[in-house]
Amino acid sequence: MKNAKTPMRRCVGCMESKPKNELIRIAGYEGRVSIDPTGRAKGRGVYLCPREDCFAKAAKRRAISRSVEIEITKERMEELVEELKEYAKKNP
Repeated sequence: MKNAKTPMRRCVGCMESKPKNELIRIAGYEGRVSIDPTGRAKGRGVYLCPREDCFAKAAKRRAISRSVEIEITKERMEELVEELKEYAKKNP
């Protein structure tokens, strides 16, 4: 019997490849950037580990903005990091 492959994605914070279900997807579509809990939202997606140091690294390097190809203001990035922290606490 064949074993199903586990999809791997790379975290833009720590740059480590991990199984897709262990990461948080952020989607950028029509100028908006938001957390995608289902993993199926429209637009370009970027993945992050649910750790605060990965959030900080990605924000510092502007990796999320570059990956989704949408310019994110500093204020919106701070809001997004706070949303990510709350999401990570709710979904361990």
